[in-house]
Amino acid sequence: MKIKAEIHYVDVENENGYEVEGVMARCTRCGHETESFGVADNSIRRCLKLLNEECPNGENNFYEED
Repeated sequence: MKIKAEIHYVDVENENGYEVEGVMARCTRCGHETESFGVADNSIRRCLKLLNEECPNGENNFYEED
């Protein structure tokens, strides 16, 4: 099923405790969120892929940017 995901640009804490630019994706269906470092298209695609892999409802969805 195709699901829309909200994309937000946020600060993400890295391994050293520093805030860096990042992106967050939120499933519009259940509200689950994923984060990635960076703000490029690759970071957005990673977040969308993680939404599929980490779906708390065990669904296998295709996520696209809202």
